Amino acid sequence: MKASATAHPIQGLIKYHGLRDEVLRLPYHDSISVCTAPLLTRTTVEFGSWKDRAEIDGSPAGEREMERIMSVVDPLRGMAGTDLGVRVASVNDFQSNIGLGASSSGFAALALATATALDLDLLMEEVSRFARRGAGSASRAVTGGFSRWFSGTDDGSSYSSRLASGLDDRMGMLIAIVPAMKFTDTAHREVVSSPFFRARLEYVKGALEEMEEAILQGDVDGVGELAERDTLLLHGITMTGEERLILWRPDTLRIILEVKRMFEEGIHCHFSIDTGATVYINCHLRDLHEVGSRISELGIEVIECRVGGEARTVEDHLF
Repeated sequence: MKASATAHPIQGLIKYHGLRDEVLRLPYHDSISVCTAPLLTRTTVEFGSWKDRAEIDGSPAGEREMERIMSVVDPLRGMAGTDLGVRVASVNDFQSNIGLGASSSGFAALALATATALDLDLLMEEVSRFARRGAGSASRAVTGGFSRWFSGTDDGSSYSSRLASGLDDRMGMLIAIVPAMKFTDTAHREVVSSPFFRARLEYVKGALEEMEEAILQGDVDGVGELAERDTLLLHGITMTGEERLILWRPDTLRIILEVKRMFEEGIHCHFSIDTGATVYINCHLRDLHEVGSRISELGIEVIECRVGGEARTVEDHLF
């Protein structure tokens, strides 16, 4: 009753914002993302005669972290009909809580490792439903590549599915790291207080279909442009909610302006920012190194990424 799994974190393209059910983590609308390789989370799960315990990056999980872990483990344990205790260990090969999507890969790997350790024969879309309970974005990290998370109407209908893509070998992603604590849960809770939230719900219907078509057609520029526009809309809502959350930092704006300069010079690249200060830059794979060099000249740490695959089981256990 032991298994390990790995998963890549995600970059939101048409991002989700706000939860209409915070327990089941059901969003107000569908969303689309892409997994960022080589960034990786590895998680090992084992069941036995002991008390539930978990550690993340070598440290014991805190109370809130443990609650989120058990929100994934408990339903799967119930499905398997066992009351055995669980031991969890998880490590990231990248820094967490700075906008790189560690919760997405972490809970995706946890869900798959738990289901495998319990010998539950689940499709990846089914696994995504359980990962969603830990972090909404984790549902898409389970199915990998470019995935669409369907908001659904209840627990059974809110899951992620991988999209057909013509971009896997054409699109590059540069991550420009801006270290700053992010407040995703706060942003999700107060999003409905923005006067522009209802307008976003109307906008996103068409944006999802445009993004899905651009992905299918292998349109790197189209995907980048749509993600950039969605970024500005999302952060506009965040900044105009009740708490007026401003998640960007001075370096965030420096990166945005440099991306716009590169675009004007003929390097087709676009910025994308999830609920944090770190910036993703989407571009043609052939331009990835040049884009990275320009951002590095600003004194910003960068990570070059490509499209990552789905979560998968591995034999390399952490304990």
